[in-house]
Amino acid sequence: MTRADGRATDQLRPVQITTGFVKFAEGSCLIRCGDTMVLCCASVEEKAPPHVAEGTGWVTAEYSMLPRANRERSKRDVSKLKLSPRSAEIQRLVGRSLRGAVDLAALGERTITVDCDVLQGDGGTRTASVTGGFVALALACRKLVHDGVLEKNPIRHYVTGVSAGIVDEVPMLDLQYSEDSRAQVDLNCIMDETGCIIELQGTGEGRAFTPEEQQELVRLCAKGNRELLELQKEALGGI
Repeated sequence: MTRADGRATDQLRPVQITTGFVKFAEGSCLIRCGDTMVLCCASVEEKAPPHVAEGTGWVTAEYSMLPRANRERSKRDVSKLKLSPRSAEIQRLVGRSLRGAVDLAALGERTITVDCDVLQGDGGTRTASVTGGFVALALACRKLVHDGVLEKNPIRHYVTGVSAGIVDEVPMLDLQYSEDSRAQVDLNCIMDETGCIIELQGTGEGRAFTPEEQQELVRLCAKGNRELLELQKEALGGI
């Protein structure tokens, strides 16, 4: 099967991570995965939420799409006076994925919020938010150490995310919108640097899928996540 952009079935879209994209955030990057672009900013607040155990910190995330990130304009969540169910679900995913990468006791009683704003969406915005969000988070933690706020970096491991799916009965990595919109099966996979799975979201959009097909999609995602990990390390120059 020939993909719309000529990629092999196990090939990522071109990925570019630009750090320090925003002046005032403690950590920021712009991540581009093909035509998908997400601005990720990490902000540090010197207090923790009430539900957090004393002496520990918190990492959370917010996710939003700009009105013209897609082919047709969408309304801002603020105009609807509530967060869309999709945005709420994605930001919980991003928050869970990034929180697990941090030693919250070492972070201390402070909160890091990672804002992921989709400037342009062409499939894979949630996984791009995780991959770029980790870079922004790591930069914010590095700044805390550099400024003498923390003695050691609380980052425990890298986190990346990528999608795979089955389109016209063919398993393929990193779906763009034209593929994602007609995928029979869609799967998002978040992994740490050892290749262990942090979160797996798989859905039979057009049909049910077998355990063997799931394993093939996870194998594709593992390959993509290894490549994204190298790009994160290059962008950060190490943690």
